[in-house]
Amino acid sequence: MPASVCIANGASSQSLHGLRGRVVRYAALAGRQLFSIIFIIASAGHFSPQTIEAAARHGVPLPGLLVPVSGIIALLGGLSVLLGYQTRLGAWLLVIFLVPVTVMMHNFWSAPDVISAQIEKAMFLKNVTMLGGALVISYFGAGPLSLDAVVQRGKDLSHDARVVSPLPDVRSDYPPVREGRGRAVR
Repeated sequence: MPASVCIANGASSQSLHGLRGRVVRYAALAGRQLFSIIFIIASAGHFSPQTIEAAARHGVPLPGLLVPVSGIIALLGGLSVLLGYQTRLGAWLLVIFLVPVTVMMHNFWSAPDVISAQIEKAMFLKNVTMLGGALVISYFGAGPLSLDAVVQRGKDLSHDARVVSPLPDVRSDYPPVREGRGRAVR
């Protein structure tokens, strides 16, 4: 509903902004949860002999080592994004996971038949889409309903609660500050 109609019906612009803010907060939380769940669930499969064998067939070097390591990376990144703790780092872990997996495991251009090529192309495009989501999260972070936000609020509160000395801050590594035409001059 346009804002002008809402205001005419008695809703203020301020209440609309508050409603939008609440919706966006929960949308960011739900988006993070939905995005991360595939990595968390799929990470368990990276420890199965079948997945390691499939990776070997796709030409992954050292599949017995790299496939379980990729499962750990996907799990850590997925949990980080899910909980919203160190979210940007977790999103970069997912980028690190997705790039080689997408190229090595879903190389539709070298599939042996048309059906396999179509399946691998769909999986490739799914991974490229998830890569885009991970990059967006790595830039914007977790949002307001996250452990990152709680930690930041704690830092902000501790910063605001510091006792400020009435004495000037004297540092030997900076030259003294003198006033000059409305601004501090060094």
